[in-house]
Amino acid sequence: MSAETTPRGVGRRRLLFGGAAAGLGAVAAAGGHLAGSRGFGQGSTELERAGLDEAGSNGRQTVPFYGRHQAGIATPPGAYAAFVALDLREGIGRDRIRSWLRMLSDDAAALTQGEPALADTEPELARNPARLTVTFGFGPGLLSAAAPEMAPAWLAPLPAFGVDRLEDRWSGGDLVLQLCADDPMTLAHAQRMLLKDSRAFAVVRWVQPGFRRAYGTEKAGTTMRNHFGQVDGSANALPGSPEFDRVVWGDSEIPAWLEGGTSMVIRRIAMNLDTWDELDRRGREESVGRKLDNGAPLTGESERDEPDFAAVTGLGFKVIPDYAHVRRARPDDPRQRIFRRGYNYDAAPEPGGGVSNAGLIFVAFQADVTRQFVPIQQRLDKLDLLNEWTTPIGSAVFAVPPGAAEGGFVGEGLFS
Repeated sequence: MSAETTPRGVGRRRLLFGGAAAGLGAVAAAGGHLAGSRGFGQGSTELERAGLDEAGSNGRQTVPFYGRHQAGIATPPGAYAAFVALDLREGIGRDRIRSWLRMLSDDAAALTQGEPALADTEPELARNPARLTVTFGFGPGLLSAAAPEMAPAWLAPLPAFGVDRLEDRWSGGDLVLQLCADDPMTLAHAQRMLLKDSRAFAVVRWVQPGFRRAYGTEKAGTTMRNHFGQVDGSANALPGSPEFDRVVWGDSEIPAWLEGGTSMVIRRIAMNLDTWDELDRRGREESVGRKLDNGAPLTGESERDEPDFAAVTGLGFKVIPDYAHVRRARPDDPRQRIFRRGYNYDAAPEPGGGVSNAGLIFVAFQADVTRQFVPIQQRLDKLDLLNEWTTPIGSAVFAVPPGAAEGGFVGEGLFS
C-alpha cells in the first residue's frame, strides 16, 4: 500500500517511537546533576546582563500606522499578540460602520505612536508603544453591511477539511483586530481602548492571545519555534522582496481584492503535547522533514537550504518521507505560497483533560485564499503525519484592506 493510500490513523506513530524510553534515564541523570550543581535554583544579587538595554529604549520604539499597506504584516512580529474578533450589533449599517472604523483608526494611530486614545483614562499606559501595531481585517458580515459589491469571492469559511474539529468559540467574526507589541502591558491597554471604542457597534466574538520569544531573547530575524520545538515559517518569503510582494500583495496573475490589501486566515491549532512527548527525536524530525536543532531540511545543512525530495537512503527509502509536513506543504505550483506570521498559545488545561492545552495561532497572509491557501491545506489534510498531533479547532477568513493615508482611516475605500 502506498503512502498516498495509507488510511489515516493506521498507527504510523508506532513506527517512529524507537528511542523515547531509552532517553528517560539520561534525562533523570541530567536532572540529578543539575540539582546538585552549585547555584542551581539559587538567587543572585548580581546578574550578568551584558549587552541588555536597561534604559527603556525598546519601549519607545514605534511603527508607523499610516501607509500604503497596513502595519503588522511585513513588520517584524512583536513578541506578544492579541487577535480580537467582533460581531456587529443588530442594526449597525453602513454609516455607523464608517464612524466606527474612523474611531478605531484614530485611536490605533495614536496608541501606536505612544499617544493616548481619545477617551483614554490611563494615558500613562500609552507612553511606551513598544512597536505596537494594529491590523484590521474585515469578515463577510462587515462587507455585506458596508459594501457587498466589493466582497471578494474567497471571503467565506474555508472548505471542510477532514482534520478539522472546529468550535464556534474560535471561529468566524465580522472584524478582526490583530494587535502585536513587544510588551504585554502595552498590548493589554491598546486592546482595552479599542474595545471601548467598539462597544456601541459590536460585541466580542473571541480573543486569542499569543506569544513568541521575549524581545532580546534571540537575534532579530530568527525564525520562531512552536511548542513542538520546531522552527515555524522557514519557507517564508523575505518581506520587501519581489516574491513577498507577489505572495502577499498580489500581481496581475493573482491580484489582491483591493490594491495594497491582502487576505488573512487565522487557524487555532491545538497541539497534543502529551502524545508528542512519546515520540523520539528521529520520529519528530521525520514527521516534519527538518532537523530540530537548526531547522535545516533532512537533506541539508542550514535552515534556508532547499529540500531535496528525491534523495534516498542507502536502503532506497526517501530521506524526507512523503508524509513529512515539509513535503506536503511544499507546492508543485510556485504560486501556491503563503506568508506565515503565527503565534504560540498556552491556555489553562481543560478540566479532566491532559497536562497541556497549548497550540499555534496559525496566521497566513496571501493575495487570494482560494488560489494560494486552500490547495496547501488540501494536501496537508490528505496526508500529513503532523495531523496525528495537531487538530484545527478554530478558523476564520478576513479581507485585509490597504493602509490609510494620514488623516484618513482604514477601510475608507469601502465608502468612496
